[in-house]
Amino acid sequence: MNPVRMIRLGVIADTHGLFDPAIRRHFRGVDQIIHAGDIGNRSVIEHLERIAPVTAVSGNVDRYEESGFPTEAIITLNGFRIAIRHVVFEAGKLAKEGRAFLDRTRPDICIFGHTHQPKSEWLGDTLLFNPGSAGRKRFTLPRMVGTISIGDRLLTKHMRLRSQVA
Repeated sequence: MNPVRMIRLGVIADTHGLFDPAIRRHFRGVDQIIHAGDIGNRSVIEHLERIAPVTAVSGNVDRYEESGFPTEAIITLNGFRIAIRHVVFEAGKLAKEGRAFLDRTRPDICIFGHTHQPKSEWLGDTLLFNPGSAGRKRFTLPRMVGTISIGDRLLTKHMRLRSQVA
């Protein structure tokens, strides 16, 4: 049996047009980057693509379909189904549309943004992961990115949140 190579994801959201050069350091060595919406400017994706391949979805700041990015994406890595959507939570609660998205896609991992609040928690068998906001500082929340390391089905999901962008 051949062991599956660990995949390291860089996870980012809510950049609102800002690419902080410190992101390069936080995402050094990642295999892929996921941007969970509110990109703000295509140049952010171009900077990220210089680090690793990018899967991105649009958010409300991007005017969804007008941005040219899809509103949702599903990818599979090392046997894990990963669903990406900008709005899953609103006002601190799982939104009705977020619940419908989870029910429809049945992911192992759901990556989202919108709230600017980092989150890493389990809902049943699904890891809900919001890296927080990597854009300009808003509210009292720190600017953040996250990483997720994924092995094969026999390994547990390992995630690290709270890589502060500075």
